[in-house]
Amino acid sequence: MNEIIKINHVSFGYGNKPILENVSLDIKKGDYIGIIGQNGAGKSTLLKLMINTINPVKGSIEMLGKDIKNFNNWDEIGYINQKSNSFSSSFPVTVSEVVSMNLASKIGLFKRIKKHHLKEVEKVLKLVGIYEYKDRLIGSLSGGQQQKVFIARELMKSPKILFLDEPTVGIDVNGQKEFYKILKELNENLNLTIVIVSHDLFIVKQEVKKIALIKDKKVKVIQNNKNDISKNMVLEFLSN
Repeated sequence: MNEIIKINHVSFGYGNKPILENVSLDIKKGDYIGIIGQNGAGKSTLLKLMINTINPVKGSIEMLGKDIKNFNNWDEIGYINQKSNSFSSSFPVTVSEVVSMNLASKIGLFKRIKKHHLKEVEKVLKLVGIYEYKDRLIGSLSGGQQQKVFIARELMKSPKILFLDEPTVGIDVNGQKEFYKILKELNENLNLTIVIVSHDLFIVKQEVKKIALIKDKKVKVIQNNKNDISKNMVLEFLSN
């Protein structure tokens, strides 16, 4: 199965206000796609349709070969949003404990974590470069460090797709660079399919393989081979 997400002629709106109209989009295994557009264009709406938190008014969506209405293997889907890093500095849970939260699907609820499970936690913490903070309280970390922790937590499920909704909001430039470096490595080394919504066109343009541009309730997909997409091309599409 090459296409792991198929959006077929989907429309969505709130009441009499249409947000997306007759949108079709195929996402293949190993894709790294950025969804961009002006504020209010429907970027997060499109992502919410793909993770089934809202339902299309028209059209259909297939997830991993199944109609999304009948899809129930959500452990295969990772999701990180911009609010993930809003932890209080007094929140009493460590980095390792946060990452361990997603072990439930493997060991069952209320089951004791065993040594080999802890090895898995250590493995993903090293993978995202946060192992040295494993015993620190999550709230004591910077926003960029916290988002690394949440990537690690989602990786505990061994997801086939990772969705991210504005994940670098409030993160400094260096933190953003490290964050995107991790995403690139996960995509290239693990062939993890990544779908990211972002307001930062020019950063995303340098990172992703494809760009899905949303304008006037429609979606246009551009292949981003070797960053061939010029700033002017994207700006022209968004401004016309």
